[in-house]
Amino acid sequence: MTNQPYDGYDPYGQQPQTPQGWPGHGHQQGYQQGHQGQQGYQGYDDPYAAQQYTQQWQGQTWETQTQAPVSAQVTAAEETAYLPPQGYEPPAPAPTPASAAEYGPATVAGNARITDAQRARAEGRSPIIEPGMQPAALTALLGLLLAGAAAVGTYALLVPLVVLQAVTAAGWFRLNGMWPARQGIALGFAGALAADAALLASDRSPSAILGTLGVWVLLALVLQLRSHADPDERMYGLMATVAASALAIVAGGYLAAEADAVTVGAIAVAVAVLARALPLPTPASVVVALLAAAGGGAAAGSLTGLGTSGALLGAGAAACALIGHRVAGYDYPSRFVHFTAGVALPLSAAAPAVYVLGRALV
Repeated sequence: MTNQPYDGYDPYGQQPQTPQGWPGHGHQQGYQQGHQGQQGYQGYDDPYAAQQYTQQWQGQTWETQTQAPVSAQVTAAEETAYLPPQGYEPPAPAPTPASAAEYGPATVAGNARITDAQRARAEGRSPIIEPGMQPAALTALLGLLLAGAAAVGTYALLVPLVVLQAVTAAGWFRLNGMWPARQGIALGFAGALAADAALLASDRSPSAILGTLGVWVLLALVLQLRSHADPDERMYGLMATVAASALAIVAGGYLAAEADAVTVGAIAVAVAVLARALPLPTPASVVVALLAAAGGGAAAGSLTGLGTSGALLGAGAAACALIGHRVAGYDYPSRFVHFTAGVALPLSAAAPAVYVLGRALV
């Protein structure tokens, strides 16, 4: 029996030839003719067999109608682009110091103007920022009011003293970054008022200050134990409340001290803070402030009858005031801190020295 080759099969290894009408003939012819139309699907008897090939649409679509060709878009972009003249070289930017860069004026949208404290922290400068001349002037004004009111009488002294105690309580909380802290500020100020009332009731006995301070420490502890904040926050709030109450209550030492000592001490603090605000190196500024306070105390002592003892009292009060002034400038303080703690702490810190030295020298 003679083996006849099948139709379309080459027994010598040639590519098979698919007759027209078979399932593969239209697809092969479509590749050979460059995908012309749907001729490759002619000859299918089974309609489901034709779905295995992807149809190619010849008509226009939405994208071809609305979008311009890529070459036309590129040409339009090249025509509108700005080309610098030949041989042009942009000037090199001038170097900008790191301290002046990155900080702009205030804006109505976006980031707000950077504060002095944030600028100092970002630049890695010292955390000590001195309050400056304006807070020093307010401190001097309040000190002169204390000195003049003490010369008038006890109840006249009570008016500027209450202002000093209120600013002390508020400034200490803001100095520690706790704001708003209405309960803590109110508690510290209430302790100061209670100490003032106890001083007046006890004929200005210093034991009234110590008793009020002990009661207010216990009260602050009880209130913090009832708080639902985290343990770390409660401890931090307790320390801030106790310190603010203590400073505000201790400022009542002006009410317990002798009137002449209050006058000399307050004037000495006013002079020392103004001298400390002068643009001098820190060591020189401290020395100048102490000398000025001693001179101011001696001058005020000559008027009140303390004589040369006023210089010693003034120097002692000024030393405590400079400590309070230094504390008010610590840890990148804001301008609000300078106008609260920076104003009140020098006078509040000097109150114990005024009382002790006044009792010893008068």
